[in-house]
Amino acid sequence: MTDCNTKPIPFSTLKRRQVLADFNGGSLTSDAGALLLREADRRLGLTEALDKVIPDPRNPFFIIHQQRTLLRQRIYALAMGYEDVNDQQALRVDPLMQLVTDRGVHKDIPLASPPTICRLENRIHRQTLADMAEALVETFIGSFKEPPGELILDFDATNDPIHGGQVGRFFHGYYDEYCFLPLYVFCGDQLLVAYLRPSDIDGAKHAWAILALLVKRFRQVWPNVKIIFRGDSGFCRWKMLRWCDRHGVDYLVGMAKNSCLLKLAAPLMEQAKKQCDAGGQKQRLFSWIAYAAGTWDKKRRLIAKAEHDEKGANPRFVITTLQGDAQQIYDGIYCARGEAENRIKEQQLGLYADRTSCHDFEANEFRVLLSAAAYVLLEHIRRTALVGTELEAAQVSTIRLKLLKIGGRLVSSARRIVLHLAGGYPLQELFRRIAGRLMSAASTG
Repeated sequence: MTDCNTKPIPFSTLKRRQVLADFNGGSLTSDAGALLLREADRRLGLTEALDKVIPDPRNPFFIIHQQRTLLRQRIYALAMGYEDVNDQQALRVDPLMQLVTDRGVHKDIPLASPPTICRLENRIHRQTLADMAEALVETFIGSFKEPPGELILDFDATNDPIHGGQVGRFFHGYYDEYCFLPLYVFCGDQLLVAYLRPSDIDGAKHAWAILALLVKRFRQVWPNVKIIFRGDSGFCRWKMLRWCDRHGVDYLVGMAKNSCLLKLAAPLMEQAKKQCDAGGQKQRLFSWIAYAAGTWDKKRRLIAKAEHDEKGANPRFVITTLQGDAQQIYDGIYCARGEAENRIKEQQLGLYADRTSCHDFEANEFRVLLSAAAYVLLEHIRRTALVGTELEAAQVSTIRLKLLKIGGRLVSSARRIVLHLAGGYPLQELFRRIAGRLMSAASTG
């Protein structure tokens, strides 16, 4: 923070020695690891891409804070654990934040204030949001050096509780609260779509359109890629599955239980019950069945899982076009869908995608996309620089704690800027290795 002279602050003595504190340490920061974010962003070109698609109506003659700098302030702050715009009041004078945003370190010239960033949030239009979403997809495409052989697209919806009078505020009976209903799409750990929606809709609303746009774009750049659509029973819509059949998209989607399915699976359930009663252990049996609801265009293949334990029966059904052993498909491919839920938790708990407290819906969607951008930066570090390290499977909150929250002193001269990291930092060698990998990727990218 800024240099200042104050009287020492006394604390309890250590034996006969005084313990004092002051604020005369110079240009210090507690987030020295944000340099990693800067290198990840330079490698991906993410904030540059977002800046290009966001119109800036301000008069260039009067602009003090460039829009690109505003975006970096907000996105990097989210990644570093600062959830609210109000946090920028303190961060704007942090020399490290001035450095990583590429604005330049000027002790007497702070970065943008919270009202300035708030004005950015509230001038975003619907088309701009669509363009930002497209930029995230293009960033995903650019992350591949070679065409992928297969892409599994995980669709999942979640609740985003709201507590004010925001536009789009509705009560959702399932979640028993006023909330938004954002839709997320992941491919592995990589985020493709973060789409805020009101909650007075079907949970699969717009999923078909988003899937169609993704498939079209991916096949433009990777004509031979195999695409699998994966989701829970909330996305089992037969017209969407028919579109997948017609466009060569495989699917693996949960299906809600009904009386017809339970009747078809009854022999398998009875067998599982008998084996459980005989052995006293949980039994899981799998089989293929054919099923079509009355409104469907044709029968489709389903995996029936007959599970029985001391608590009773627990049948499950999954509709799919994949071929192979039913249990292997269910356990090995379908159950991996749960990882998307963990990634959503990282978004909402670790990167504050649920801080949708603006009045206008577009401003809240913009906040969700900023959180998504922060995730993309941290995920890039995890996927490219943490492979083979103790943090290769760490969540974003752990990456932040271990790698970004580092004390440091910044010394600036006419020729160079040096950030002296804390000498007691316990992961020095790991930090060197990660920084080296990011810089190497940047130099070869």
